[in-house]
This record gives sequence, structure tokens and C-alpha cells, in this order.
Amino acid sequence: MTAMSWDPAAALGEERERTRERLAGLTGDYAGIVEASVDSNADDEHDPEGATIAFERSQVGALVEQTRLHLAEIDAAIARVADGSYGTCERCGGAIAPGRLEARPVARTCITCASR
Repeated sequence: MTAMSWDPAAALGEERERTRERLAGLTGDYAGIVEASVDSNADDEHDPEGATIAFERSQVGALVEQTRLHLAEIDAAIARVADGSYGTCERCGGAIAPGRLEARPVARTCITCASR
């Protein structure tokens, strides 16, 4: 895909939809883990299985939070497309390379500033 044919608004829209679907799935998984542990009389601290339940809950909870943050990054990138600042580095004001934007559409900085 060349930079000329790549449409950031479309790419971000597709990534937003995939991320929303992932968030819905993870939220359902988390709710299922919590619901399953409610009926259990397992003592997470002292039951050998309890540690596994607590770990799963913690792991899925972290993935939910990470996905929510990514969704916020996508929304911010969509706003930058709308206001015309998409593709401009937030640190130095230079252009963000099209290849970087294709690889990471939510990028806010150019490669030089990102590596600092």
C-alpha cells in the first residue's frame, strides 16, 4: 500500500471497530471470571485454585484497561485527522513518515522524537 492510496480516516475507523469488538469480548471475559468466582467459596489467598482465579481476573482486567487506552488513542488520532494535525509530530512539528503512520496509525510523534 502506498502512502498516496492509504486513507488514515478509513484505517483508524477499521482499527476503532476492531478495538471496540476486542474490548467487548474482554469485558465479557472479565465479567465471566468475576461471576464464576462469586458463587465459589474459594479463598484466593489460601486456596491453590484461588490464586489462579485472582491471576486471571488481574490479567484480563489489565487487558481491558490497555484496550480502553488504545481506543482513546484511536479517538485522539481521529480528532487529529478532523482538525488537520494528523501526521504532524506533537514534539518537533515535523512530518511523521507515512510508513510509520501506516504501521502505527495512532502515532503522535515522528521516529526521531519517539526514540528520544
